[in-house]
Amino acid sequence: MAQAKTLTPQELRRVLDHIATRPHAARNRAALLMTHWSGMRVGEVAALRVGDVVDPTGSVRSEIRLDAAQTKGKHARVVFVNEKLRKELAKYLAVHPPVSPEHKLFYSQKRRRDGFDANTLAQFFHHLYRAAGIEGASSHSGRRSFATAMSSQGVGVRVLMRALGHRNISSTILYIDASDDMLRRAVELV
Repeated sequence: MAQAKTLTPQELRRVLDHIATRPHAARNRAALLMTHWSGMRVGEVAALRVGDVVDPTGSVRSEIRLDAAQTKGKHARVVFVNEKLRKELAKYLAVHPPVSPEHKLFYSQKRRRDGFDANTLAQFFHHLYRAAGIEGASSHSGRRSFATAMSSQGVGVRVLMRALGHRNISSTILYIDASDDMLRRAVELV
């Protein structure tokens, strides 16, 4: 099976522009950016509850603590949320104010309180990418794009390993895509 496509900033912009024209734009944008800007797995995004992301004062947390049941490897981990993602989540929550900290963060039309499950959200992301004309992208594209972007900025593989929630560096290395631009910059270092 081929690896998920790593998106360029222009391709991500194209997907976000497509999302802006569709119903539930705030939800779809925030959910997709969770994978691109935090490196979370689609199953982790689907498992999020409002209380995981919003503190008792209503502010978006800078750290999301995932318990073992919410992660692929059944190992609890912390996801660090950058300022631009906190702003996106705050915008989403302003449009869709949370009812209860126990409700899923990302509602679905059919199951508002229980939201998406991992499989449905993965299929939904695949559909969004295809509708925006991005071939080869899947629910894993956000994680790969996140890892590649951080690597291209010089972030070390051990930091990436922790950011992605991996327990083995060999898993992390598979997420990093070496683009032509990265190679051009690398050869200029010599």
